[in-house]
Amino acid sequence: MSGEISSIAYDALKTAVEHTYGKIKEGKKLSTEDIFLLYLGTIVEELKGARTEIARLEQKIDEVNIRIDETTKMLLQKVDETNKRIGEINNVLSQRIDSTNKRIDETNKRMVEMSQKMLEIFQELNKRIDDTNRRIDEITKTLVLKIDETNKRIDAVYQLMLEIRQLLTSQRQ
Repeated sequence: MSGEISSIAYDALKTAVEHTYGKIKEGKKLSTEDIFLLYLGTIVEELKGARTEIARLEQKIDEVNIRIDETTKMLLQKVDETNKRIGEINNVLSQRIDSTNKRIDETNKRMVEMSQKMLEIFQELNKRIDDTNRRIDEITKTLVLKIDETNKRIDAVYQLMLEIRQLLTSQRQ
């Protein structure tokens, strides 16, 4: 209803302004009311122009808002797709990390087992080396004793040969 009243008021003002223009064309003197009507008519025309411009700007704003909504929707979709891809990559990397960690754990376990076996082998080897060294020491002692005995026997045989030689030499004379 307000739009209807404003349309009627506009039409009435338009008619009054046209009547005042007629007075100007006829060269008649204008009253204060006539000047006021002309001024009011100018303001109303400017308001009408401003309303037209506002309507045009509102339409542009609506169009821009629609484009912003479409762009936002598209960007949100791209963000969702990117987040999904990041999630997939994260899952793949987590699986690879888990797999690598399992392999590292297995390798560490094998290294511990190998270290234990090597330690056992080294301990056994050290025992055998100690055993061999002990036997070498025993053989060396035995050999030294036998060599000493042999030297004593050689000395005894040598002494005996010297005595035989002296006997032989003394009998020849």
